[in-house]
Amino acid sequence: MFRLSRMFVSIALGLGMMTSLSIAKNTKGGDDYEKASKLSDQRKLELATNYLSEMKGVLTNVLGILKDARDEKDVIKVNCVNEKLTSIKGLIRISEQADITLQESVAKGEKDTATHEFHKISISHQKIKILKTEAEQCVGELAFAVGKTTVEVEVDDKMVPEQDPTKVDLPDTPVVRPPAASPYQ
Repeated sequence: MFRLSRMFVSIALGLGMMTSLSIAKNTKGGDDYEKASKLSDQRKLELATNYLSEMKGVLTNVLGILKDARDEKDVIKVNCVNEKLTSIKGLIRISEQADITLQESVAKGEKDTATHEFHKISISHQKIKILKTEAEQCVGELAFAVGKTTVEVEVDDKMVPEQDPTKVDLPDTPVVRPPAASPYQ
């Protein structure tokens, strides 16, 4: 019985691995890499420059969103936008380094390295676009969910007691001071 269940687990794991390998081969990332390898080196450099320019534009845009959130003094918005901003800065740093390596590899004629570095820039560009949208959502959605709330209260006069329940009549007791604890002063 134990041996039979182990066999089923092995078969299930094997099928799962085969399925994940076939999915990995058919993902868009593989197609993008193949498309990037077909581009000329000059085109890779041009696109990389354009992508970096767009990414820096997004950085400026998100910094503006962060400033608006800070002006509103909304901590939730600030934290949300700041998280996206940190990711954007990191991806730009990676892309700038990849651009330098791309230029070096094009100069040396290393086509595979150039394709790899261009692919890094391309992926960062896509992720930064998504992060920009998420940063905009931080401010947009929360603006409707969190805001000034007004409360209207209706009081039924029949339910309110005539006398104030917090007002209690205390008996008049004389204040007696205890004798001094020490005869010395």
